[in-house]
Amino acid sequence: MAGIIFIIILGIIAYFLYTKSRKVVVVEKGGEVRTLRKIDLPFAKILTASVAIIVILLLIVSVRVIPVGQAMVKFNIITKGFSVSGEGVTLVAPFIYKTYIYDLRRQEYTMSAQMGEGKKANTDDSLWSPTKEGLQVGIDLTCWYKLKRDSLIAIHKKIGPTYAEKVVRPAIRSIVRLVISEYSIMDVYSAKRQAIQDEILNKTRRLLEPDGFLIEDIILRDVHFTSDFAKAIEAKQIAQQEAERMNYVLQKEQKEAERKKIQAAGDAKMIEIVSAQLKKNPMYIKYLYVNKLSDKVKVVVADQPTILDLKDLLSK
Repeated sequence: MAGIIFIIILGIIAYFLYTKSRKVVVVEKGGEVRTLRKIDLPFAKILTASVAIIVILLLIVSVRVIPVGQAMVKFNIITKGFSVSGEGVTLVAPFIYKTYIYDLRRQEYTMSAQMGEGKKANTDDSLWSPTKEGLQVGIDLTCWYKLKRDSLIAIHKKIGPTYAEKVVRPAIRSIVRLVISEYSIMDVYSAKRQAIQDEILNKTRRLLEPDGFLIEDIILRDVHFTSDFAKAIEAKQIAQQEAERMNYVLQKEQKEAERKKIQAAGDAKMIEIVSAQLKKNPMYIKYLYVNKLSDKVKVVVADQPTILDLKDLLSK
């Protein structure tokens, strides 16, 4: 970059001198005629103009604009010292400093089996780990983190700009494998996913924050299982649903049996009451018989010599 700037400066000075020159015809002793360009300015003016142009250009190339949410690490190649400049406009002396821009905003590192997601979008980047039983389980997760401004120089000296691949990714993969190996596959599948997520977060913080990383959160996005285990889980769910259905049927039949038992007890009580009433009043049976008839029936012939007028009977 510095070499390109130097060439541009020389080109501008050469163009400036060219505009201030004029053609001069020179006849040599041999009779050869040559055309030269002669600069009309005195040497002092040429030197002053050249220095002014160089200073202006150096000022222009020294101005650096640091975007919002970012910071610049500057390395002085003469003193071999480091310094950090925040967002905004700053001056950086060319040929003396090398600069590196770091993002201080929230960053994410995602490992996912889904194509198009994560840092390795063109491949299955799910993190497969063995459980306590030795069964394989795949974890998709996202880590949210930031760089600490006070640690930028240390991060640059020890790790460099490729910190995500050198430090963040290996640390997360190692911790996930360590944590998953302490749980059973059913814990990962359902009961303890939140506890697993919290443990991964805490271990990641303890490992990375001393190096200047602020770990905000870790999100377990998805859990994958082998095809054999997925089939076993599906079969188990089907069996559980069938067991729940049979339990419902048994409960329904039990309630129906209890209902019939109660109804039978009520019928027995009613028969007992009716029997007692018949003993006291034999005509009570006729009342019960008539009470069961339709409202449209007015006369009943019990036998040839007996005709019951229901209207008269009911009025009594």
